[in-house]
Amino acid sequence: MSQGSITERAAGELALAGVLDYSTGPALREQGGRLIAASQASALRLDCSAVEHSSSVGLSLLLSFTRDARKAGKSLQIAGMSKEMQEIAKVGGLLEILPLQH
Repeated sequence: MSQGSITERAAGELALAGVLDYSTGPALREQGGRLIAASQASALRLDCSAVEHSSSVGLSLLLSFTRDARKAGKSLQIAGMSKEMQEIAKVGGLLEILPLQH
């Protein structure tokens, strides 16, 4: 398993990858917030298809990134959530809150 990462692949296209847990969460939170604030795009898409493993920290990151985008006056759509992440979100009642791309 690889360390977690968040990158901007293209304008408005963010990618979350690797392991999302207590050891990677704080740095990803900071990096993601900076990328969202710095993006010139008004509509952002966060691709989670390269996430290898996620604890509840991954869902916390998604909620934080959603708030960051809203605070910056941008929209955010989350795509490619794994079954694992979806199950955690379902248990926590977050499927209705997260801006998931269908």
